This record gives sequence, structure tokens and C-alpha cells, in this order.
Amino acid sequence: MDPIARDLEKWIPRLLAVWRRARQIKGGPETRLTSNEIREVASAVRTLSTGLTRERELAGARYMEDPKLLGGYLLFYWPVSYAQARHALKELPERPRQVLDLGSGPGPLAFAALDAGAREVTAADRSPAALELARTLAGEAGEPLATRAWKATNEALPEGSFDLVTFGHVLNELWAGQPDASPRRAGAVERAFARVKPGGSVLVLEPALRETSRGILEVRDRLVHKGFAVRSPCLFRGACPALERESDWCHAERSWEPPRLVAEIARAAGLRKEALKMTYLLLAREADGWPRSDERLFRIVSEPLASKGRQRYMGCGPEGRVGLSLQDKHVTEANCAFNGLVRGDIIAIEGTETRGDGLALGSESRVRLRARTGQRLGLER
Repeated sequence: MDPIARDLEKWIPRLLAVWRRARQIKGGPETRLTSNEIREVASAVRTLSTGLTRERELAGARYMEDPKLLGGYLLFYWPVSYAQARHALKELPERPRQVLDLGSGPGPLAFAALDAGAREVTAADRSPAALELARTLAGEAGEPLATRAWKATNEALPEGSFDLVTFGHVLNELWAGQPDASPRRAGAVERAFARVKPGGSVLVLEPALRETSRGILEVRDRLVHKGFAVRSPCLFRGACPALERESDWCHAERSWEPPRLVAEIARAAGLRKEALKMTYLLLAREADGWPRSDERLFRIVSEPLASKGRQRYMGCGPEGRVGLSLQDKHVTEANCAFNGLVRGDIIAIEGTETRGDGLALGSESRVRLRARTGQRLGLER
């Protein structure tokens, strides 16, 4: 079993035990819900899904003060956010030891950081109920977790110096619907860097929706303009090319097999969770951030695009977001790595020609796979 999936499975009995304790339910199966419990949780998850991913009326609302909605979040969205964070943390250059999780809710990113090797983690949120659940989970797991009250609008951050500061599915809910949301969100991330040690990072994790993805990419551009760098996933240093057309956005995808509990809730709620989809940024100060390489690197930012007689993808690299294609008749041993790529892979390319729809590879082209999706880009030659 994948290490992340294995670690997540250990959390399922803890999540259920804490949820039942909060709901004052005595007894019950250790790793699954009863039929009555499934109905209650699925109803809460449907409400959260509609309010956060469709109509968005819950974005910025105090939904974690509602015991049923908080319970639905704990049993469904908590495992999803935990898995997303574990995948993103794999791309850090070094294991973070001290971590601050801002807008933590009941702590999925905080516990993901602990399981990834952090020694000291502080979870900060405005919801007393969510922080109480986080403390209870820490007790169940025997994990060291500090908690602090924090409201983004107050600007004051918990004291300390950290290797990593995280924002997990929180920036999109701050100042939602306000015309100055983008600069205020960028300001919140910039202020977080005041708590980041030299060489440290900020992780921003957001839903893979068009609106939320474009929102964080706007924040990205503001921060890059101010001199911050993107460790991952970006290879292009200019303004994000995914913002050039209103119909575009950018997201990452990781394959996973959800825990049985999550799969059962998803079925009951009428949702699909066959893959982990997210938009994320690992940010750093300029001196610590952008990947440095003398290779011409592209990240694949699409699924394979159907095209007769050729393999085609969208890639993001030195020229920005462009189409990359290789005709079947031009496949050689030197460029065959181009076939079979998936969203998120990073390749080095030599020898292309500019065509109307992007860059064309030929029989003289060379393609080298530099990192599989979700792996840290190593720049050893």
C-alpha cells in the first residue's frame, strides 16, 4: 500500500471515534458508519459540497460552528485534504520541522505535516469547535499539537519561526466576493512569510474549481511580481499563462484509492472522488525558490489530447503554456519518453519547431523524463 494511503487508514478509526464522541453517540463500528450515521453525514456533505463548490454561499461563512457540518467535514473532507497535503509536501526540498497551519479547521494539514516528519506543529483557526476537534484528535493519536485562535482579518499571526506555513482550502474563503479579494489574499500570504525561516516555504492548497484556481493564480502573479518564487508546480517565471483566457485554469491531479469510509460517504452523497484534484502553490523567497536548470523543462498541464497520428499535450515551460506534439512516425528511442505522460510530469526537451498550435517535436528531438507527477524535481545532471 502507498505510504500516504497507509497512514491515512490509521486516521479513520480516530476520526470516527472523535466524531461519535462529539455527537454523543456511544459505540459503533470502528472503521465504518452505520446506515443511520451514513445518512446524517451524507446530508451534511451534500450541503458542504453545494455551499463550497457550486453556489459558494458557504465560502467565508462560519459553517464549522454547525456540529453536523463540522462532522461531515471531519469524516469526508478531512481525509481528502490530508491526502492532498501529503502529496504536496513530498515536493519540498527538505522535511519541515516547525510548521504553522493557518485556517487549520480540525487539522488535516497539521496532522499531514506531523506524519511527514514535522516535530512541532501549530494549528490556528477562528473556530473554537474545529480547534477542539483538532486537540481531541491529537489526544487520540498521541501527537504533539499546539492550537491558537487566529482570524485572518486581524492580521496578527501566532508567534514563532517556522520552516513551513500552510493555508489549506482557506484563502478562497477569505474576502470572498469582494472586489479587492486578490490583493488582500496576496497580502495575507506575504505577511505569513514574516514567520518563515530562511529557506522555508509557504504551501497554499485550494480546490480545483475554475473560480478558486484562477483566484489563487491571481495571487501567485501578485507575489511573483513582488519577488517571491514558486518552488512547485510552476516552471514559467512570468505572469501565469493560464489566466490569459477566461476559460482556462490550472490544477493538479493525483491518483488515489479513497478509504472505504470516504468512498461510502461519497456514494451516499452522490459525489465522485476517484482522483485527488487540487490547485496548489509551494512558494518561497526568490533566493530559495525557482528550479534552476540549464535544461528546457516543461510540466505537462493537461491530459493527453486526442489527435490522429500524433501524441499531444499542453505543457508549461520557458515559452509559457503551449501545445507539445509528436507524430507517431517520428517516435525514436531518444524521444519515446514523450508517450505515456500524465498531468504533472516534468520533461526536458531538446529540438522543437514552432508550429501554428505550439511546438512540434520530430525524429531529431530528445525527451527526458525529469520527474513524475508528485515527485520533487531533482536537478542533478
